[in-house]
Amino acid sequence: MAVRWRAGPTSLPFELVFTAVAVLPQPPLLVPGLATGAAAETAALRDACRSAASRLAAAAPTWIAVGADPGGRRTVGPEAVGTFLGFGVDLPVALDTTPGAPAAPPDPELPLPLLIAGWAAGQTGAALRIRGELVSPDTAPADCAELGAKLAAEAAAADGPVGLLVLGDGSAMHTEKAPGHFDERAGRFDAAVAAALAAADAAALATLDSDLAAQLWAEGRAPWQVLAGAASAAAATSATTWSGELLHSSTPYGVAYHVAVWTPGR
Repeated sequence: MAVRWRAGPTSLPFELVFTAVAVLPQPPLLVPGLATGAAAETAALRDACRSAASRLAAAAPTWIAVGADPGGRRTVGPEAVGTFLGFGVDLPVALDTTPGAPAAPPDPELPLPLLIAGWAAGQTGAALRIRGELVSPDTAPADCAELGAKLAAEAAAADGPVGLLVLGDGSAMHTEKAPGHFDERAGRFDAAVAAALAAADAAALATLDSDLAAQLWAEGRAPWQVLAGAASAAAATSATTWSGELLHSSTPYGVAYHVAVWTPGR
C-alpha cells in the first residue's frame, strides 16, 4: 500500500497512523466548578490535561475518543451533548465544537469519559469533532487490540488528520482513604503504566494484567490497550515509530492520574 500524504499540521504520512495521541484521566474534579476545595490541589493535573488536549487539537480537528463504560461496546456520534449535572453542576459539554454545530439537548446519561472529552475539547478553543468509542471495562486485551487496529485503519482512510484521545484512570487503591482503600500492588502497577506511556511502549500496555487491573480499580486498562492495538498496528503495517511524553502522573486522593502525548514518526 502506498503511503498517502495529506496536508495537515504535522505533515506526516497518514497510513495506519493517528497524527497524535493524547492520554487523559477522567475525574470530574478536572472541571473547576466541580473541584471546589480540590481546585488548587489538582491545578497541575488540570494544566497538563489542557496542554495535552491543545496539542492534540493542533495536530487534528477530528478526534476519536476511547473510554470505558459499564454500558459496554458502542459508538457515540459527534452530535452528542452531555452535562455534568449528575456530578453536581449543570455544565453542558459538546463533542462538536465547530461553529454552527447543531445544539442537541444535553444527555444526562452521557458517560463520564465523553464528558471529559467534551470538556477537554472546550478548553482548547478549537473547532473539533469528536466521535466516542466506548468499551466495557472488562474487555479482553485481544478485543482491545482488535478495536485499536480497526480504528487505526479507519484513520488511514480518513480525508484528513485524525487524533486519538484515550481516557481512563489508574488504580484507585493508592492510600487507605482511596475509593478502593489501599493495595500495595497499586504503586507498582501505575509505575509500570507511567513508564509505558512515557516511552510510548505499546507492548508494555498490551501486556497489562486485566485481572490485576480490575482488582486495583484501574479503569484505564481497556482504553490503554486499545491505544496499544492502534500503535502496534501502525508499527506493523507502515513501520511507524512512536515518541512518548509523560506530562503528569500523580495520585491525589489515592487515585492515579496519568497525562501523556504520543506522536508518530517514520
